[in-house]
Amino acid sequence: MNDNLHQLRCFGCGSRIKGTEAQADFRCAQCGDLFEVEYPGWQQRRGNDRPNPGALKWLWRERRASSEWLDQSGVWRFRELLPILDSFGNAMTLREGNTPLYPLFRNARALGMDQLYAKHQGMNPTGSFKDTGMTAALSVAKERGFEWVACASTGNTSAAMAAYAARAGLRSLVLIPEGKIAWGKLSQAMDYGAVTCQLKTDFDGCLQLLTQIVKESPIYLLNSVNPYRLEGQKTPAFEIAEAFDWNVPDHLIVPGGNLGNSSALGKGFRELHELGLVARMPRISVIQAEGANPLVRSFATSEGMEMAPVEANTRATAIRIGNPASWRKAARVIQETGGWCLDVTEAEIAIAKAEIGAEGLGCEPASAVTLAGLKKLRAQGKIAASESVVLLLTGHTLKDADYTIDFHRGTLLKEEEAAGHAAEISALRRNAVAVDATSAAVLAALKESVG
Repeated sequence: MNDNLHQLRCFGCGSRIKGTEAQADFRCAQCGDLFEVEYPGWQQRRGNDRPNPGALKWLWRERRASSEWLDQSGVWRFRELLPILDSFGNAMTLREGNTPLYPLFRNARALGMDQLYAKHQGMNPTGSFKDTGMTAALSVAKERGFEWVACASTGNTSAAMAAYAARAGLRSLVLIPEGKIAWGKLSQAMDYGAVTCQLKTDFDGCLQLLTQIVKESPIYLLNSVNPYRLEGQKTPAFEIAEAFDWNVPDHLIVPGGNLGNSSALGKGFRELHELGLVARMPRISVIQAEGANPLVRSFATSEGMEMAPVEANTRATAIRIGNPASWRKAARVIQETGGWCLDVTEAEIAIAKAEIGAEGLGCEPASAVTLAGLKKLRAQGKIAASESVVLLLTGHTLKDADYTIDFHRGTLLKEEEAAGHAAEISALRRNAVAVDATSAAVLAALKESVG
């Protein structure tokens, strides 16, 4: 049995409840704000009873070589910092996490930087960072006896939830905005057996309806308003710190959609710091698409204290969210670490995605806002050449293959969107060319491609 130490604390009013006492929509009954998981037992322990940083680092490294199924998960490998289950035997895993940290040599040279890396969460089992949160939250649902789980989604959440539900023998319900989801993602939810409903509304409308549904039926909500999702999603912070030999990078740059990811990673680094596993927290910045930038506007008008929803519009479907649930948590992380919040255009996203692809790494469009944002921060002199920077890539390139094809065909961007970027786009496009089936024709095409 696990020494379950956790409780839920309201981010707004600070009230605390047991995890089993949370309402169906995970909103505080007193003020309506979101909860986050906290572990008072860590602070209550003294001396030799507190977690030992050196022992934990050794244990987590040894588990990388273990054949035990739970040790092979990049989430549950760190289970000492996730005491959310009564028994870790109830954890449902697809061997998520342990994702690669790639150096970006070409992009680093282009930006005049010494150390630039990509933490590629698209290398998870269903192709996105959502798997790390889903293994945690769905394990809680399974342990508590739920038969149905549900989410509203722009794609990645539905794929992850449906996969883990199928693995656990649970039924799943997905609500998606009609016509506003990449088919590569939707196909996953269908393949894993989810009941999928397309609604004539946007993501925020889907989530609002689902909130009503879970209050009326015994269905467990698995969107990022669920605080256990963020517990799993904090573990890439542990992996990044471990990869840097427990010296964190100077800067972490994260895409901003529903803002649970930046909130979770900030929480992960904060806990490492509080437990003495790292000496400091990295600066964390959040990048949004220009057409879906409510947090950017919040910082511009109220320094992150208030946020007005926007009508989201971007081809980066994973971050097409106008009313992000975790905005207060994300704003705190940015303020706490001294990061920035900015937005990038559709052309800047498309160019950055192709530049990441030129490194041999594929990512979904939403991931590419990180590089686009870094380029702006470098131009503004906010990130020095000597700083170590990690870009969080949230999803695999095959999540939205049509986006990539449209870019290289030249049909992705409108003329006014591409204005001022013609040279960059031309240098990056690699469209298939039709030639005769002769060696001479192929060699001529090859010669033309290299100028």
